[in-house]
Amino acid sequence: MMSPMVPLPLTIEHALLGYLNQKPMYGYEISQHLANSEGLGAVWRLKQSQLYALLSKLEEKGYITATIEPQDARPPRKVYRLTEEGKNTFMKWIQSPVLHGRQIRLDFLAKLYFARRVDLSLAKALIERQRETCYGWLDGMRSDEPQPASRGDPSYEWLVNQYREGQVQATLKWLDLCWDTLVEGLSMKDS
Repeated sequence: MMSPMVPLPLTIEHALLGYLNQKPMYGYEISQHLANSEGLGAVWRLKQSQLYALLSKLEEKGYITATIEPQDARPPRKVYRLTEEGKNTFMKWIQSPVLHGRQIRLDFLAKLYFARRVDLSLAKALIERQRETCYGWLDGMRSDEPQPASRGDPSYEWLVNQYREGQVQATLKWLDLCWDTLVEGLSMKDS
């Protein structure tokens, strides 16, 4: 008998934990951070109704708690705080590389965003782990690589594999840029 899968938080849910890892916030404040084009707003958009639904879900799972904060002339608002379980879940998430190339665009970018905010050495370790994972993808592709058909007419499968390999190589080049930027940033900071 198979055990039921325990659903893990989605990337956006982890991002919400990341904002609360910085400090307690109310929903509208988190929404403003998410919309900032210099942050995760460059990666995705989230409607406020979705945000509040996700915050409720995280609260139900025990990753965050909320307290009601009265305001003078306005309705009270909820202030969200990260629980210890939420912090542990978040820290585990930002230290783990993504397992599929399609997750680089959202998941890895979100992890890198928060890892840089927590500790640059954590961001560097994440980049290194992701590089190792990408090299593993390349090794797997090359060992399973179909051969082009004879007479110069490559198979469709071979063409797809070449595309995937090119994507991973481009990702590795971009990870090198991230690494170089962080190393330069660290050495400039130390001077």
